[in-house]
Amino acid sequence: MIELRIVMNSYAWIEFFLGSDKGKRVFEILSSVDEILTPDLVLAEIGRKYVRGGIHEKTIIERLEFIEENSVILCINSELSVEGAMAYIKLLSEAKSEGKNKPSLTDSVLLAIRRKYSAKIVTGDEIFKGINEVMLI
Repeated sequence: MIELRIVMNSYAWIEFFLGSDKGKRVFEILSSVDEILTPDLVLAEIGRKYVRGGIHEKTIIERLEFIEENSVILCINSELSVEGAMAYIKLLSEAKSEGKNKPSLTDSVLLAIRRKYSAKIVTGDEIFKGINEVMLI
């Protein structure tokens, strides 16, 4: 039986690989959970960030393979797409009323995954501040 399931976003994985203080917190979280979920969109975001940052291709592939080997990669299907769209509308409304940045597509998919899989989101992204079941690093 899975007791604690988390869903990781790009922010959390990148901090993990940096080994920053936030990354150390992510390591502690990863070490204490039963299941790690990562949306396929997160792999694409990380790859894009690293390519733009001039990170060597071999390093990028090694990091993405590490994520693939240590978490369940979730492909976005029709159910998650619709749930994500509904979550986006809610996030956008809250962001506007609270003066936060606009949410991304990935943010809304993370919320859909959180709901479907009863997972906690691990992130440092301020858009999630104040949302239940989010572990801010």
